[in-house]
Amino acid sequence: MNEEPQTIVSEEKSRDLRSFFSNNKKSLIIFTSIILITLFTYFFYSDYKKNLKFEISEKYNSALISYDKENPSQSVLEMKDIINSKDSTYSPLALYFLLDNNLLKSKEEINQYFNIIINEIKLDKEIKNLIIYKKGLYNSNSATEEELLNILNPLINSESIWKSHSLYLMAEYFFSKNEKQKSKEFFEKILEMEESNPQIKIEAQKRLRRDLGV
Repeated sequence: MNEEPQTIVSEEKSRDLRSFFSNNKKSLIIFTSIILITLFTYFFYSDYKKNLKFEISEKYNSALISYDKENPSQSVLEMKDIINSKDSTYSPLALYFLLDNNLLKSKEEINQYFNIIINEIKLDKEIKNLIIYKKGLYNSNSATEEELLNILNPLINSESIWKSHSLYLMAEYFFSKNEKQKSKEFFEKILEMEESNPQIKIEAQKRLRRDLGV
């Protein structure tokens, strides 16, 4: 007696499903196609990125191996290309190589490369902060007070592990300009910070006691 109602319900569900698929056939095909295209695009892009990363790493290693101090032009060109590829690993390494070997003469060009890496590449936060600090360090011998502060303020106004380094750089900058009060203020900020780098804090204390009468 109970089987007949269940059979009727089952048949109604089947009709409803067939009706749903029939009425929404076009939408379902489009939806399924979108999912397949999305999956294909994702895996294709993932493979593309892996292959590109490998190519960039090969180019970087090749530039290192072929580097000739007497004739560095080819390695310089390859390192510049790597910077412009905007790779999160090898673009910073390429810039460091060029700077460490004094292969770039134009301050404007160097700052342009710093800006590419800082502003146009997705990096770990503290790696980015380190590069900002390195940009400040590079410019510290020639920048005005305003220029150097503009570079370092993102670190000075943060809780970055590179904050105390940036404060120390500014303190030394002002000390070199014989602006001792400003220098003292930055050294003292280092001592006030609980999270200051221990070695930086020791150096700040030495400078205050030895040269600034504190």
